[in-house]
Order: sequence, then structure tokens, then C-alpha cells
Amino acid sequence: MLKFSPNFPGESLVIGYPQIIRAAPHDDVILPCHLDPPFNVEGLTVEWSKPDLKPDPSDRLSRVEYVHLYRDRREVTDMKLPSYVSRTSLFTDDLKHGNISLKISNVTVADTGRYRCFIPKLQSRVKESVVQLVVDLDFAKTSSPETPLHPGHNETGDPKDSTDDTADFTPGARSSLTILIPVMFSVILLTSVIGGLGGYFYKQQHEEQKQNLKLEGDLLDQQESGLLSGASCQDKDLT
Repeated sequence: MLKFSPNFPGESLVIGYPQIIRAAPHDDVILPCHLDPPFNVEGLTVEWSKPDLKPDPSDRLSRVEYVHLYRDRREVTDMKLPSYVSRTSLFTDDLKHGNISLKISNVTVADTGRYRCFIPKLQSRVKESVVQLVVDLDFAKTSSPETPLHPGHNETGDPKDSTDDTADFTPGARSSLTILIPVMFSVILLTSVIGGLGGYFYKQQHEEQKQNLKLEGDLLDQQESGLLSGASCQDKDLT
């Protein structure tokens, strides 16, 4: 992971998510990128592009095409890659807080690659960052279909500010419950079995102890009877 020297006073750095983001086809994903410390970028240009994508050789002007381009406080669509039309959006209400994360809807395997977030007119030594996305057919959904905006956060807003009361009940939550319930049942069953076996062995041990005590008592009685008989015989001999 890259380490930056301390910021100059008033300087904000563009920080992207440091880990690979993995998703399944048709997922909606968020490529996290923000300014630290937060800085209002509503009036600045924000560019999202794929740096590994080579320009179209048939384009004599070698124009750059973007995954998403925000300029003059709106999205510019005439310079956008055709495959991303109507599939990308920024969290425009959060731009004033320095959140320049990009949401991509209905991802495909072709979306796999590196994404560059860049603020060309930002007065900073670090104006850009790269986020890597991998869309895998075999990816198992074990968490929310949307990647968190920042590491450690489990929830994100939606660019359209839509709300859903069931949003927290994600496929990951259902998967966790599916695993947790059988485990709890197994623990309860195992505890019952162990308790039953313990009771059985305790009862058996108690019965054996009773039998041993009875045998010891019988032996003592026999010994006492023998001693009494011997004493009686000696008395008769003396008389």
C-alpha cells in the first residue's frame, strides 16, 4: 500500500479503496474514492476512466473516452464509453464532502479492470487514485451486493437517495442465518446428548458403589458371625 507524507495545510489527497473489489455478474458495485481530509468538489471536474484501455486506433483525434465524466456540476455523456451508458452515477449529494465514489450497475465480466478517479484541477500533490474491480462468474455472494464506500463501513447511500426498509437484510445476512441456525441446533443437540450420557454414567457409577457397599457390609457381617462363633466355642471348652 502506498504511504503518503503528511498533508500540507489545507491540502486534500485523493484516496481510493486499496483492496480488489470482487463481484458477480449483474451486481451493482461501488468503486470507493474520496478526499482526505474532506473537500467540496461540487465545482470541480471529476473523471473516472480505465487507464489500461487503449484509444480507438480509428479515432484520428485520439479522444479520451470516460467511464464517467462530471463537469460543470453535471454528467457529460457525449465522451462516455458506450458500454457504460446509463450504468454509472456519482453520489452527487456527497460531492461537497469529498466523496467521489462511482457506482456501476449491472456489472459484466467485461467491466473487470483498473479504474482511475482523477480531479485534474485539485490543488494537491495527489489528484488521482486507482481502484481495481474483478467480476467473476464463480464469485459467491457472501456480503452486500454493493461495496462499502470506505473500508470498515457496511452501508452506503444510493445516488438516487432511494430507501428500502429491507436493505439491511442482504444475501450475506440470509447466508449467515442459514449457517447459524443449524450450528445452534447442533450445539443444543450435542449438549443434550452429553448431558444424557453423563446422567447415565453417573447412575451406573452410583449403582456400582451401592453394590460394593452392600458386598462390604455382607463381608463384615460374615466376619462378625465367625468371630462370635469362635468365641462361643472357646467358652464351651473352658466350662
